[in-house]
Amino acid sequence: MKFIFLLVLAFAAGMLAPVQAGMNAKIGKALNDPFYAALISFAVGTAGLLAYALAGRMDFSAIRTVSGVHWSLWLAGLLGAFYVTATIVLAPRLGTALTFSLVVAGQLVMAVVIDHLGLFGMPVQPVNWLRLGGIVLIVGGTMLIRWF
Repeated sequence: MKFIFLLVLAFAAGMLAPVQAGMNAKIGKALNDPFYAALISFAVGTAGLLAYALAGRMDFSAIRTVSGVHWSLWLAGLLGAFYVTATIVLAPRLGTALTFSLVVAGQLVMAVVIDHLGLFGMPVQPVNWLRLGGIVLIVGGTMLIRWF
């Protein structure tokens, strides 16, 4: 049951990404600047997370342990900013379907590399023909979306 919930949660998160991009693109158009739209998106998200934390859902003492992580891991926030800003810029130009089919294709390629190498402490899952076939199908679907 817990695994099914996690699958549904992942699917819902995937469904919300294009919604977020569309909403952020509208803000970017209203402001005439995608970077301001991304800044607003992150500010609202930060406020929401802070409200959740202040509601007693988070142990703030655990935050001290983050000082022990390698400095490069702090760049994850910049990667998130790049992702959000890129979708704000790309979705109105390429369309939501093409933008997110390319995003998903890129995510799968990198996920297979991360799994294969066991990066970031992930369990090693070697590349095999079935995984590569899945990527080929996603890229093929992306091409169909682009052409039609």
